[in-house]
This record gives sequence, structure tokens and C-alpha cells, in this order.
Amino acid sequence: MRVLVAEDHGRLATAIAEGLRREGIAVDIAFDGADALRHVAVHRYDVVVLDRDLPQVHGDEVCRRLREDRSNTRVLMLTAASTIRDRVEGLGIGADDYLPKPFDFEELVARVRALARRSTPALPPTLMHGDLRLDPARRTAVRGNIPLALSPKEFAVLEYLLGAEGRVVSAEELLEGVWDEAANPFTNTVKTTIGRLRAKLGEPAMIETIREGGYRI
Repeated sequence: MRVLVAEDHGRLATAIAEGLRREGIAVDIAFDGADALRHVAVHRYDVVVLDRDLPQVHGDEVCRRLREDRSNTRVLMLTAASTIRDRVEGLGIGADDYLPKPFDFEELVARVRALARRSTPALPPTLMHGDLRLDPARRTAVRGNIPLALSPKEFAVLEYLLGAEGRVVSAEELLEGVWDEAANPFTNTVKTTIGRLRAKLGEPAMIETIREGGYRI
């Protein structure tokens, strides 16, 4: 899952991003509306956490342009304006959800995950393949009866591959969907993470490498 946090308060934006990254979510940050539009023009995001009162380009306009482009990206408006009228206006502009500040971080994570599920074809709550079971909501993965101690990034890669349902996923697609813009596309980051994940999954091998194609389960 990849999320854009568009928030002009630097400390809050950084805190939200760091918290979401601890949940295994790839996060980019934009500090104004113009920067947010530049990001969504380049990358595909599952969710944009959008402050309504952004400088340069107002958050309402960012939301409108996303809807005009018929983007599947879901918008969670995060703003200090918390009256019923404010919420109705935000949803009327095209936001998918609305969370007033101050907010509980666990609720933010839950809403982001719920919106992300709506941005892609529906998947079952538990992803399974053979004796492997992965529960994205509880952040648990089990093979046979053995819990797997996966890092957030390993978990995210495994979730992405299982969600592809047998489709070959290129390294470039994994980099775009699981890592944020700080990742160097010319490194072996994906290959290294796949290697660690294979070791933790054990035998028989579950992740197949497709030459000049990518990876699949």
C-alpha cells in the first residue's frame, strides 16, 4: 500500500508518515497543494491523507482534480474544521472519508486501511496460499503452525504478492507499490527483501522468480 500525506505542518506530516511506515505502509509527503498534485501525477497512491487548508493549491482543489481525473485513489480529509457542515462539504467535494483533528492515530490507520481496500479489487480478509495464511488487519503471517517474524517491509511484499493471486509482479511494480519515493530504483532493495522473505518462509519454496519478468506466488 502506498499513501501520500499532504499536510503543511511539518512536524505533524512527519509524525503521521513515520507512524504509517511502522505499520508497513509506504508513505510520501507533500507540504502544499501544488506539491501534492505533482506527486499524484507521477505515482499511483491507494490513499491521500489530505489536509483541507493547504497553501498554494487548496486541499479542496486537490480533491476536485483527483475526482476530475477519475482516479481510483481514495481521499481521507484530515482537518481542524470539524462541524457537520464542514464534513458534508468535504464529502461533497469528493472526499471518501473525513477525520477531524485532533485524532486518534489508531483510528487514522484503520481508516487508511479501509479506504485502501476500496481502491483495489476486493480481497478476502485473510490471504492464503497452501499452508500460508496472512491476516493484513492483525498483521500476522503463519506458515503451517509457525508464526513468521516478518519486518514491516517483508510483510508488505508478501501481502502484495499474495494479493496478485498468481500474477507475475515486476520488481518495478513492487518498488512503486511497497516502497516510497526515497527508495533508490537502481539498488537491489527488492531482490534483497525477496531473499530475506524466502528464507523466512522456508521450504518448500513459495516465491518463484520469473526471468526478466519478476516474482509470483
